[in-house]
Amino acid sequence: MAQNKVAGPEIERLIQLLAKLPGLGPRSARRAALHLIKKKDQLLAPLSEAMGVAVEKIGICSSCGTVDTTDPCAICSDPKRDSSVLVVVEDVADLWALERASATNAIYHVLGGTLSPLDGVGPEDLNIAKLIERCEGGEIQEVILAINATVEGQTTAHFVMDQLAPLNVNVTKLAHGVPVGGELDYLDEGTLTQALKGRTRF
Repeated sequence: MAQNKVAGPEIERLIQLLAKLPGLGPRSARRAALHLIKKKDQLLAPLSEAMGVAVEKIGICSSCGTVDTTDPCAICSDPKRDSSVLVVVEDVADLWALERASATNAIYHVLGGTLSPLDGVGPEDLNIAKLIERCEGGEIQEVILAINATVEGQTTAHFVMDQLAPLNVNVTKLAHGVPVGGELDYLDEGTLTQALKGRTRF
């Protein structure tokens, strides 16, 4: 049985578009749309304006591959950054996570995904050639592979390591193991194994 339309096509389209966002299903999208409509002047109009500006101004940084309104991006053009250390991440979300943690003052390189032969994603589909080009310049001394500990992520990390091997750069990776505040009883076997293998002097 066909579902009855509860509102006009404009509102239905708003709901359908919101439902495509990660974490929002049809019900959540309807609630979000209704909230925006109820606060039309305070939320919907400013959001619409912000999105219009974003569509016009947001682009990809030609140096590192992140998203920003300037090219080069704010991070690449920041003179206070340590440009001798380059952190390689899978996605912009990973870059943002590291920046939120204020864990490093390095510069970044976004690969744009991971190698996945089953999905038809090869080295040419990722931002690897640009990474090699940046490392050949001689300024970068260390490359930190901040790539997720998934099968695809580790495959990508090994491939990138092989590509960087002929260059005069120190390649490191993130430590894996017991999280701060974590209890051993709640950790999976893989995490515990990595924690033991990567143990350090107290």
